[in-house]
Amino acid sequence: MRWLSIRALIASSLAMSATGVGVSAAPEQHAKALEDVLSPGAKVYYPNSTEFTTLTTRWSALAEPKVNVAVVPAVEDDVVKTIRYANKAKLPVLAFNGAHAAITTLARMQGGIEIYMGQLSSVTIAEDQKTVTVGGGTLTKAVTDALWNAGKQTVTGTCECVSVLGPALGGGHGWLQGHYGLAADQFVSMNVVLADGTLHKIDASSDLWWAMKGAGQNFGIVTSVTSKIYDIEQYDWAIETLIFSGDQVEAIYQAANDHLSTVPVNIINWSYWLNIPGIDPDKPVILFYIIQEGAKSVDPAITKPFHDLNPISIDAESGDYRDLARWTQIALESAPCQKSGLANPRFPVYVKRYNVPAQKLAYAAFAAEVSGDSPFSSSIFMFEAYPVQGVQAVDSNSAAYAFRGDSILTAPLITYTPAGDELDQQAAQLGNKLRDIVHQGTGNEELHVYVNYAFGNESPQNWYGNEQWRQHRLKALKKKYDPKGRFSFFAPVA
Repeated sequence: MRWLSIRALIASSLAMSATGVGVSAAPEQHAKALEDVLSPGAKVYYPNSTEFTTLTTRWSALAEPKVNVAVVPAVEDDVVKTIRYANKAKLPVLAFNGAHAAITTLARMQGGIEIYMGQLSSVTIAEDQKTVTVGGGTLTKAVTDALWNAGKQTVTGTCECVSVLGPALGGGHGWLQGHYGLAADQFVSMNVVLADGTLHKIDASSDLWWAMKGAGQNFGIVTSVTSKIYDIEQYDWAIETLIFSGDQVEAIYQAANDHLSTVPVNIINWSYWLNIPGIDPDKPVILFYIIQEGAKSVDPAITKPFHDLNPISIDAESGDYRDLARWTQIALESAPCQKSGLANPRFPVYVKRYNVPAQKLAYAAFAAEVSGDSPFSSSIFMFEAYPVQGVQAVDSNSAAYAFRGDSILTAPLITYTPAGDELDQQAAQLGNKLRDIVHQGTGNEELHVYVNYAFGNESPQNWYGNEQWRQHRLKALKKKYDPKGRFSFFAPVA
């Protein structure tokens, strides 16, 4: 089967994830009051307008926050003034930025102000070519493209439709993390609006710096960040996409343990379980990516153990770093980057290596619930194995991100069309069941969760580490910088 037709089948399957106005005032009154204090370039919308609907529509239509007024700041000071207004009017605020945040704790924001960061989009490379300053609303693709054109690169999240800061404030896994560490590890300084409506530039000299690198959504709204950048050393990238039957699940992940657990810094392995009826009409297939930096084709010594398993298809492509998102179905135009009115909860768990019997059990449970005419037939199970050398070279105590010792990020993504509480509960039950199978396979009592993929039923210990000193430090910083809990909707620390 030609790769173009495979690509179309995959895409089709994925498409199937200040003033005297008081709190009781109508949204239009708040909007008018905000318009009077914000800059001329700022925009303010309230319900019953097309713009409001567009700005408040989320990637996941599950447990959505309720918004009464949407503010689109044009300059940093607009964020300052919006926070101050919200404080005076006793309204909650929540920053919106790109796609893919789906944690159910966001639903705790009821009847407040959305700050949509889209106009704060900019990419400025320093004269010394060692750092880049990125506006708080800048999407990953804009940064990747601008840096690439200047012969530079840095660690960002992998999806083109997410902002740079969204993933980075929760740690931020990325294609280049094997070389340089997490996205948060690249931070040099940032401008952040705190809960009291004051704007501060902070860096490693601030006690807040530690918290912003892993739990940053709890402490303010970042209006810009300056991060380290690096010369591009390898312009060539290659990928092999192998498709296997689900019957081969044990052999595939045993081979991954045997041959991909200690690979060089330039090898990345992802896999998806998903329905592609044109390939297997009865059960999910396993889509297995092997990606290599610095090559025009993936090294046959790396791919041979998987070729020997006789996959349904093998397709190879070559290009550069900018092709990675398209190859892995997470480009701006890809189905998973669209806001289609679907619910998209995820149930992540970190593991150090694959437990092969657990993989078999998880696949059987997944296939039983998503095959055929299931309402969850568009779901996928994700396994992301990035190089960890750069991540683990950073002192684990240096940031709020707590899970540098883990190697593989797994997460079922349960996608469905919302149809009431009963279906939501069924989805949650399935996602938690699948996560529990994988977690039990680790043999660890502690559940380690990537906060950016979190469902919302996890604990702060699961998101930010079980060590008491971590929890105490986060709570102390929260008390100092946000004593009223103004920023407590995204995976709150307490």
